[in-house]
Formats: sequence, C-alpha cells, structure tokens
Amino acid sequence: MKLLRKARALPTLRYVLVAALVAVFLFATPAWAFCGFYVAKADTNLYNQASQVVIARDGDRTVLTMANDYQGEVKDFALVVPVPVLLTEEQVHVGEPGILERLDDFSAPRLVEYFDSNPCFIPPPMSAPAPTGVANLSGGFADAREEAELGVTIEAQFTVGEYDILILSAKESVGLETWLTQNNYQIPAGASRLLQPYIRQNMKFFVAKVNLEEFEQSEFQSLRPLMMAYESPKFMLPIRLGMVNAQSEQDLIVYLLSPSGQVELTNYRTVKVPSDVEIPEFVEEEFAEFYKAMFATSHEKEQKKVAFLEYAWDMSTCDPCSAPILNPEELKKAGVFWLTPGQGSRVFITRLHVRYARNQFPEDLRFQETSNRQNFQGRYVIRHPYRGEMDCPAGIEYQRGLQQRLEREAIALARLTKWDLADIRRKINLPKIEPRPWWNNLWD
Repeated sequence: MKLLRKARALPTLRYVLVAALVAVFLFATPAWAFCGFYVAKADTNLYNQASQVVIARDGDRTVLTMANDYQGEVKDFALVVPVPVLLTEEQVHVGEPGILERLDDFSAPRLVEYFDSNPCFIPPPMSAPAPTGVANLSGGFADAREEAELGVTIEAQFTVGEYDILILSAKESVGLETWLTQNNYQIPAGASRLLQPYIRQNMKFFVAKVNLEEFEQSEFQSLRPLMMAYESPKFMLPIRLGMVNAQSEQDLIVYLLSPSGQVELTNYRTVKVPSDVEIPEFVEEEFAEFYKAMFATSHEKEQKKVAFLEYAWDMSTCDPCSAPILNPEELKKAGVFWLTPGQGSRVFITRLHVRYARNQFPEDLRFQETSNRQNFQGRYVIRHPYRGEMDCPAGIEYQRGLQQRLEREAIALARLTKWDLADIRRKINLPKIEPRPWWNNLWD
C-alpha cells in the first residue's frame, strides 16, 4: 500500500508503508485499523483566526512558543503575557515560523480512503497476516518616578530579534494598565480586571513590541514566534487576556510535547473529536467544509465548555502519515530539550483544540503530564465502492448491501454536520444495480 498523492497534499512524502488491505465482502461493517490512504487534512488554515502555541515540558522545565496571528500594522503590535518567573534575555528566543506549520501538518485531523475489492474475487490463502503499520525511514519609557507612582517596576529590558522586550512586575492592575497605555502599548480598555488575578499570584508580565528598525532590516515578511524557557511548577497557559478585545469566538491550537505521554487539562473537560466515521465519497472535495461544520456541531453539543483532543501520538511514528515525521533538529526547534543521542525520539504529542469566547473558559488552561501513551487521531473514512463487473451471486448481495451502507453514511454525515439529509442523498453517487439474468442462478 502506498500513499495517495493529491494536489492539495503536502510536498513529496517519503515513506515505506507496510500494510495489507483486507477484502470487504457483502455489507458487513469492518473494524478499521488506522492506516488507509491519506487524502487530506484539517489544518489551522481552516480558521480565520487560529492562535497556535507549543508547550514542551519535562518536569518543571518548560519551553513555551507563541505564534503570532496578528493582523495589522506591526507598529501597533503589542503582546502581554503573564509568566510565572522573572525571565532574562538568555531565556527568550525568536523561533522559526515553519516549525508551527510542521507540527500542524503532522497532527492535523485527516481524511483517509479505502477501496472495496471485487466481491467476486476469491483471494488465495495467506501464509501469515501482514503487518498493519507505517515504518518511516527516514521609543523611551516613563521615568522611574511615574513607574513607582503606578506600582510598576521594569525588572528587565532587552531586544531579541525584531522584538523589544520588557519584563514587568506590578502592585495593582489599574496602575499596570495605565502604564501600558501611557507607553503606547495598544491594549483594550478594561484590561485591568483580567490583569488583577495574575498580580495576586505574584506573576510577572512579558511585554513585547516590534522594533521597527530591526524588523525592516530583517528578511522576514511577518512576525516570527516568540519562545521562552523557564522552570516553574505551574503548568498553565494564560488565555483570559486574549478575550478582552475578542469580537467573536477564537480558536486556539495547543501542541503539548512531553517525554512521558498525553498531557491533560485539569480544570476543563477534554473530549475526543468524533473519529473513525465513514462518510460519503463527495466529502473528499468538501473536507474543509465538513470538518468546520462537524467541529461547530460538536462544540455546540458540548455547550462550548470543553477542549477537544484532535491528536495524541508517539512522534516516532504516524499511521497514516499526513506529513513527514519531525527529525531531532526540528523537535529541538519546537522546544524539545530532553533528547540525547541514542535515546530515540521520546516525544509524545497532544494536540488540543479550544474554541472560546468571553462567556466561556473563565479560567486559564491548567495541564498535567500523564503516562498514558494511547494513540488517537481525528480520522474520517471514505470507502469507495467497487464499480467493476460483478457477475456472481456475491456481487448482487454486495450491491444490495451497498445501498444500505451509503444510506448509513448519509445519516452519519447529517448528524455530524447538521447538513440537510436530502441534499446529502442527492450528492451521493449511487452505483446502478444491474439485474442478473435469471438463468445465471440456474447454471451457477
């Protein structure tokens, strides 16, 4: 079995796929293994505003990477992130935008396809079952007096790449909001009520603006992700500040990298996205629309109060692979710091998709590492009917069962997406059943 290459798939995928398709007879519903022919993926490009964050963590050591989906003039860009410790210049780094794309491609929900075999063909006996896996070879600031009056202290100040960075501490939130506004940081009015809980926890504030001179001299057309490395028992991601000026629901994709296993949320319920569902053939051309509708339906069903697990996998393998496996150098760029030569990958990825608004998710995201290494992926299956000549009794039975199967697929699609069932039925290309001459049954 080999990967099906489509125009919208990634660049050349180099794999050796070791698998065998099992013939499907009559209309029994099979128990699909993972594998299948990879067709398409549901990556972050589906969403107009999708923030991406990478958290690589082992013990109390954390590397946090934040991708900027900022739209507007770079001179107006401002980033304010609560951090649990006082960061120094050596702990901050400008990352590579491509690493977020690699993680997204590798872990995105995927569409796979199978092909029904000829029900009239009787395969020869096999000496041993074939393995079912995939092997990869492969300006100035306010003076000190004003800062003191507002209760704000500049703990550190430095430039990294195209960013001017400040590490601030504050005694009260109104003073911090006032200081940021006076120093031309474009933050929305009313941010003080969201800043206050972080001040109570004695957290610091990582504040970044674009150094226009450095940005203009660089060869980059957009802002690169910011990375920070620190040690803290707090395993969390602050999201509430991002809700202040949100005009609608926002999508957040969090890639959590761990040497142990899956990473779980401790203060919100996590639900797996619907997976391993058989859907009609025409969805292959409408997979982006399907996934967006399916996710929105699931989000509403869960009352918009859960995080969705889209992928959980040992990063040394994939099945089916929607992108090449990340090599050690790429994992390092993603913040993985615990790899040593000869130890293998020892990286487990958890992909969480959170859609939130002001009236949901009142708390920041809090995580915990686990030893659970169970694999999961958002995976959607197209089974292409056999359309060749079927001049045998089993072929007639197959075609009759096929009508029932396609109806089940139509109903499943309607339930997942809330699409109109009548429209779905019209789009399904039902194979025409040719009546078998009556005398064939006699001679057979």
